[in-house]
Amino acid sequence: MSSASPAVHAIIDGRRFDRAQVLAWEAERLPQAASKIGIPVPSGELAQQRANFADSKLALGADEIKRRLRRDLRLGDIVANTTARISRGGRATSVCELQVTGGSAAGLVQWFEDTSRDDYTRSMTAAHPEHFLIQALPDGRQEVIETTGGSPLPTRFLVDYTDLSTLTTPSDPASDADAAGVAISGKGLHIGGVRHEFRDVPGGFHARLCVEFPRTTLPRILSEHRRHLAIEFSNWVEFAFGAGR
Repeated sequence: MSSASPAVHAIIDGRRFDRAQVLAWEAERLPQAASKIGIPVPSGELAQQRANFADSKLALGADEIKRRLRRDLRLGDIVANTTARISRGGRATSVCELQVTGGSAAGLVQWFEDTSRDDYTRSMTAAHPEHFLIQALPDGRQEVIETTGGSPLPTRFLVDYTDLSTLTTPSDPASDADAAGVAISGKGLHIGGVRHEFRDVPGGFHARLCVEFPRTTLPRILSEHRRHLAIEFSNWVEFAFGAGR
């Protein structure tokens, strides 16, 4: 892929945010994530902080990350399961859009779904400070430990990109590529899902990033998670097309 850095702008609730604004959101979240996992805040510019923080999380390993976060994960699992049950399958969505100059819809999804990449776990984890662990499991599902939106608690869940059964967001027939699947709690409940869709446009592509939460999720979490989407996917775009690793 090209080594040129793509230009990425985020659109949230009709407002357009440039790359510098999204990077400022990422920088704001990093100290909180470092405190949560018990790792010193790395020094240097944000790109170096991002790389070093990702390496530190990976060096801990999955078992140690789960041990350090065990109390929060236990509470987070209770909240997620309770919210899903009282929502009775109803969903609320958190949506962010990206305008990307450079790259392609299919190119990003192919990169995102390629779990055989040597840097898969690192690139997934590095994209957001509050990605404590993202890895592919032997059964093909994705294991995620992250803090979503404005939640005070990290949550562990699985994403099954082969299962669309409980998604409520309709697919867009005009999309050229997509990454969609259900999110499953540790107790096996469907607690939400994702329907990320990408459409090629002249000179680049457009992304509509949509996460489904249980219907009774607090509005603040839905609102704040739009920034989470902007941060992680802007970084993934740069990782996929040759910059920002």
